Amino acid sequence: MKNLFIFWLTIIMIFFKSSSHADYEKIFFDFKINSITGDVIDLKDFKGKPVLIVNTASYCGFTKQYNDMQELWDKYREKGLIVLGIPSNSFRQEMKNNNDVKEFCEVNFNINFPLTEITDVKGDNAHEIYKWAKANYGKSAVPKWNFYKILVNKDGKIEETYASLTKPTSNKIIKKIESLLN
Repeated sequence: MKNLFIFWLTIIMIFFKSSSHADYEKIFFDFKINSITGDVIDLKDFKGKPVLIVNTASYCGFTKQYNDMQELWDKYREKGLIVLGIPSNSFRQEMKNNNDVKEFCEVNFNINFPLTEITDVKGDNAHEIYKWAKANYGKSAVPKWNFYKILVNKDGKIEETYASLTKPTSNKIIKKIESLLN
C-alpha cells in the first residue's frame, strides 16, 4: 500500500511539475508586439531588464490595479523594471478599440508605462508571447482572468506568475522584483 501511494504521489508530482526550468527555444526578448498606438514594441529593447506583464481590461473589477502598476513603474523604472500592460478582451471586459483604452488609462490612471494594442491572451488566438509562456512555463502562465501577472527575468525567462487577486505592489511581487534588479 505504501509503495502504491508513493507511485501515485510521484505521478501527480510529475504531472503538476512547474516547467520553469524548460529548455527555452526562444526567450521573451525574441518577440515583438504592437503598442497601443500601432508602433512595434521590439522586446529585445528590454533585454537585460525584468518585465512585469499584466493583461488588463478597462471594465474589470481589478482595474484599480492600474494605479499599482503605475506606482511600480514610477518606483523601479530607473532601476530597470519594465511594466507592460497588455489590454485584452479575452474575458469580455475590454473596450472595443485601442484609442478608447489609451484615453481611459491616461485620463483615469495617468498611465505612462508601455501599453500594447488589444491582444488575445489565451486560446488559439493568443499572442505568441502567451503561447510561448504556456509552452515554457506550463498552465500557470495562462491568464485565468484579467490582471494576471507574469514576471520575466533579465534572461528573458519566466520567473513567476501571479493571480489577479495579487496586487502588483504586494510584498511578494515587490520582493521578487527587487531580487531581480539586484
